[in-house]
Amino acid sequence: MTLNPGTLLNNRYRIVSILGQGGMGAVYQAVDENIKIYVAVKENLFLSEEYTRQFQREASILASMRHPTLPRVGDYFAISGQGQYLIMDYIEGEDLRQRIERMNVLPPRDVILIGAQICDALSYLHSRTPPIVHRDIKPGNIKITPEGEVCLVDFGLAKIMMDSQATTTGARAMTPGYSPPEQYGTARTDPRSDIYSLGATLYATLTGVIPEDGLARATNKATLTPIRQFTPTVDRRLAEAIEIALEIEPEHRYQSAEEFKVALLEAGNINPATQRRLLVTPPPEGSSSQPPKPPSRPLNPTPARRKRKVRIKPFPIILAALVLLLTAFSILRPDVSAAIAARFMPAPLATATISDPPVADTQPPLADTPTQGLTPAAGDVPAQTPLPPEESPTATAALPTLTPAVTATRTPSPTPTAFGGGLGQIAFVSDRSGTFQLWIMNADGSQQRQLTDMPNGACQPAWSPDGSQLAFISPCVGKRNEIYENSQIYLMNADGKNIRLMPRTQAGDFDPAWSPEGSRIAFTSLRTGVPHIFVLDMSEDTLSEVSDTRHADFQPAWRPGARQLAFVRKMTFNHIWIMSDQGFTQFQYSSSGDVNDTSPVWSSDGEFLLYTRSKISPAIPWIQLLAYENREAGPELRIPPLNSPDIGPVSDPDISPDNLWIIYESWPDGRNHDIFRVDINGADRIRLTSDPGFDFGPVWRPMTALTAP
Repeated sequence: MTLNPGTLLNNRYRIVSILGQGGMGAVYQAVDENIKIYVAVKENLFLSEEYTRQFQREASILASMRHPTLPRVGDYFAISGQGQYLIMDYIEGEDLRQRIERMNVLPPRDVILIGAQICDALSYLHSRTPPIVHRDIKPGNIKITPEGEVCLVDFGLAKIMMDSQATTTGARAMTPGYSPPEQYGTARTDPRSDIYSLGATLYATLTGVIPEDGLARATNKATLTPIRQFTPTVDRRLAEAIEIALEIEPEHRYQSAEEFKVALLEAGNINPATQRRLLVTPPPEGSSSQPPKPPSRPLNPTPARRKRKVRIKPFPIILAALVLLLTAFSILRPDVSAAIAARFMPAPLATATISDPPVADTQPPLADTPTQGLTPAAGDVPAQTPLPPEESPTATAALPTLTPAVTATRTPSPTPTAFGGGLGQIAFVSDRSGTFQLWIMNADGSQQRQLTDMPNGACQPAWSPDGSQLAFISPCVGKRNEIYENSQIYLMNADGKNIRLMPRTQAGDFDPAWSPEGSRIAFTSLRTGVPHIFVLDMSEDTLSEVSDTRHADFQPAWRPGARQLAFVRKMTFNHIWIMSDQGFTQFQYSSSGDVNDTSPVWSSDGEFLLYTRSKISPAIPWIQLLAYENREAGPELRIPPLNSPDIGPVSDPDISPDNLWIIYESWPDGRNHDIFRVDINGADRIRLTSDPGFDFGPVWRPMTALTAP
């Protein structure tokens, strides 16, 4: 449970604000009431044995250290049934990731000084008895204070090296681009692993992009792009020093942090003896450790995106000129084609700007429709002001204005298909056989049969675009709102046969979602310690983390016809966000407020998004609909509108391939969870399942399968 401002924790620490929030808990700013100073409070609410032990290890590591570049621990305690808490120095300023997003690239002198100070911290850690390896050095874990001092934070993945052990102590996680190849799998990590990660971090500060992933380079699937290819003005000695730190084989890197520091200072002709402290340019006045806004230019998570570094974007200029030309032409020639005018001059969005964000040349173009071509420019974040009363979740606005698929007239009944049962088939989850397993039925509820018989249960079915395969997770002991800690992702044929583990999955992977072309699967993973969204490209056998933030991100949903993902971001509350399939152009989609939005699902044409919305109390969820073209101004419409017949609580909606029907989980009697179907207006409710078991998670089989011979 999130601690509210004003809460007095352990009779000593009064919470001031939330600095960041993830799947395991939050980090707060607080006041130590005993000595009247600000402190940082890090909490762990995920009290499994492994995470409890990992959090205690972090506390022990930090409590034993005394170094100016490392935070100090002042207290540690656990509250039974609530969580563990670590009290640390409160470090003001900005982290290095924020600075890169603000400046794109940093001056070489600042890069050298940041690297030198982190080398000092690493020399201290690596010389401890026993040595300590940080294992998670990246821009987000380096803070720059208002005085220009540098601090290394977040020891959640640190490893204490006992004797000559070859396995890790505690969690092992990877940040693509920053982690050395030996950190994947079971290979041994040692102090040279930190040197690699620091080299990758300095590479990003000089170029504005993340280096090619170490594992991809180790398996000859990628090569390191030289720094001077991105930034030719960088001194050759500095580029060479950082590239040596990024060598694949540990033996070819610097063998100590001190050696790396000397190389950096020599490259910049900096003599550390001439100044008391190596100070970096301080952050702008007013910077703090509050969570940053979505990045104006996020760091590039994949090599493909880096290959085109766009500095001048001519498309907005060309488009503006074209609009002016067509406007003039329409004045001079009143018979100008309405179709042409509609094609090039779509209705303006509330505050959107038209931009041409850099994309990989190898990717297919966006679908040629007005709404799909008008994605916000990188960094454009829609103003999330509370909706006026007439556009709130209690609004009664009519649905027909949103999309041609939403009509005020009666929608037809589902018609028979080659698969029978009306509009195809529906997969869902039920425990009616004793454990939670995947089931399938026709769209009218007939011919219900079990698909899986996994020993530890199965749930979260997700159809491939052609309807020939299902992805799902196991184990599954019941419905969870956010996290399935030990689950992995499996694939199987639509008939329930040929079950196999998805490549590259590991414990803590869930929320599978197929891309529209069927070659990629997005999913949520706990492999970095915080729920983040990853994308597996099965054709290339590559894995990318696309939502590397301090927040918990989960439940990805691909937008048809566009290279975008909707997902849920947990801050104080859950809200729907949008980003590109590489993690760029992140912006909030659903409105802010004291409500939770979850389970996003796109219409088959990508024109609107359905999601579940619920208040904190009473926690009775309903369906919310927001057209993509109205994403910045609303209205968000409730299905069904108020003053319509009540359909009871609604969870996990999914929309039929023809956009006319919605299936969902409901429990009108307050007990039995079943699958229901309504038309797009929320009318004509039909109960599809009635077994006493717990039924949830319904998903329509795609239309392509329904029309197959």
